[in-house]
Amino acid sequence: MTDTSTAAAGGIPAQNSGAPETKGGFLSRVPGEGSFWLAEWAFPVFVACLAAGIFTGTHLYYVYDTGVFNDVAVASMLKAGMENGSYGAAAAFGAGFLFARIIEGPMVGILDIGGSLQTGVGIGIPAMLLGAGFTAPLQHFWLAVPVGALLGGIIGIAIIVIRRATVNSTGGTSTFGADVMMGAGNSAGRYLGPLVIISAATASLPVGLGSTIGALVFYKWQKPLTGGAIIGAMLAGLFFPIPGK
Repeated sequence: MTDTSTAAAGGIPAQNSGAPETKGGFLSRVPGEGSFWLAEWAFPVFVACLAAGIFTGTHLYYVYDTGVFNDVAVASMLKAGMENGSYGAAAAFGAGFLFARIIEGPMVGILDIGGSLQTGVGIGIPAMLLGAGFTAPLQHFWLAVPVGALLGGIIGIAIIVIRRATVNSTGGTSTFGADVMMGAGNSAGRYLGPLVIISAATASLPVGLGSTIGALVFYKWQKPLTGGAIIGAMLAGLFFPIPGK
């Protein structure tokens, strides 16, 4: 006769019960796996929350001359537009950063908060709105919060869609990066260069060499190493793809 009872300790199926046994145990699972914090659909929510705060900070800067989440040099571009009515420089600089990070984020797996949100959402988009005569989102707190959240949600969804169509597409042969996470930008981003090189070298030798060469080129140009390391790794990965699992 088959014993269909279940052991008392931890609900482990009794011997010869025929029930499937869980393999691996607790240590084989990623902490939080399957929860909201690691869910793909939660990423646009996080980006929306960050963008809402950053856009509202720009509202405070526009109304009270304080509160913007940017370096002084970047904020001065928006300030110059507020004084002379010409927002072209701030709009081009901020929007260029935003577009580049939306393309870069899905490929390398890191969304640069400084370039995409602080500069793009905090300076570029407000400059475009002000240049076009739409001042209400920057004048009213109650409007700045939802507008910023909407912009962040659109950015987050765009990154997920691009990632699904490229590195996570069916039959994809290369990963190019990990799941999308948020990384430090602006001044803090310069210290990520060596970590990017190490991560690239761990992935594969050709990608590591490409990352190193890119970092050296950017060092020669007196530019941040992080950008060169990422671009070098992506170019090397194009010719020497890392097989997906």
